[in-house]
Amino acid sequence: MLRPILSTHRNSGDRVSKVVQLEAERARTVKALDLMKDLVREDLDRVNQVILQHMQSRVELIPQLAGHLIASGGKRLRPMLTLAAAQMCGYTGDRQINLAACVEFIHTATLLHDDVVDASALRRGRQTANAVWGNEASVLVGDFLFSRAFQVMVQDGSLRVLDILSNASAVIAEGEVLQLLTTNDTATSEDAYLDVISAKTAALFAAACRIGPVIAERPRAEEEALESYGRNLGIAFQLVDDMLDYASRDAVLGKSVGDDFREGKITLPVILAYRRGTDDERRFWHRTLEELDQNDSDLRVAVSLMEKYHALRDTVERARHYGAMAKDALGIFPRNPAKQTFLDLVDFCIQRTH
Repeated sequence: MLRPILSTHRNSGDRVSKVVQLEAERARTVKALDLMKDLVREDLDRVNQVILQHMQSRVELIPQLAGHLIASGGKRLRPMLTLAAAQMCGYTGDRQINLAACVEFIHTATLLHDDVVDASALRRGRQTANAVWGNEASVLVGDFLFSRAFQVMVQDGSLRVLDILSNASAVIAEGEVLQLLTTNDTATSEDAYLDVISAKTAALFAAACRIGPVIAERPRAEEEALESYGRNLGIAFQLVDDMLDYASRDAVLGKSVGDDFREGKITLPVILAYRRGTDDERRFWHRTLEELDQNDSDLRVAVSLMEKYHALRDTVERARHYGAMAKDALGIFPRNPAKQTFLDLVDFCIQRTH
């Protein structure tokens, strides 16, 4: 009689231990972005100064519109990756400052263009620039920021860096066009979707991480390792972003939940629910996403179908897979606080709620 009682007690203790472990991991994950900010805080302040400096123009609307987006509370995740990668590779100069600003300019330009293409009205809880100033101004200021980025790259003087960032810019544009081709097409495969997010999101993450070892003149293996980390982190980040469009709340997400659904975007949660559904359920997806014939209750139905077929859960599992590959890519680096911050950042990107 004693054995089962002891076994039950031991199992109960294991459960308590696991809960405590889970809470500790969650707390560490929440702090991961703050820890990376702390790691690069001084450099990041200088990056922000460079951004403000290069946003200036005698055309008043340009700094006004660009400043609206840049000041809207973005995480600065991509430029922080550039700064932290340079630090982890032992770089002691200051080229990373301007190059991190380039990365943020490219990112901001793509956001301005994205919001026009998507006709978005809300970003990070604020009105989008196109909602305030119109599509034409947003597109043109986005072009200005791309141009500024290339001016700063040329000033840096490295053809390797110019090659990395210009190639990333071209790939991002290809990803945007590819997304247009898959929008409203429920026949889109998971591979095609991954092609979109690999280009649209992961390419800039990869480039941001590769710049550090390039300017530090580290071996090619370290360049490739950090590029792989960034690429896989970017895919994981976008997978979670697409899941949150159906599983979050406006106030938390900082944009209107269900925007992807209303625009007919084919993301992984849709692909999984569509493939696993019945003929009647597929007809629902055809009506709502291909024909954009939607009523007020359709978003709720879409979410219920995703839950029925575990599409949201499995999207996060895919993100974990790419997150694990990102972590594995860092195996060649010695363990130190900078590396640990990179590892923890993977968990933050997967477990975040916004």
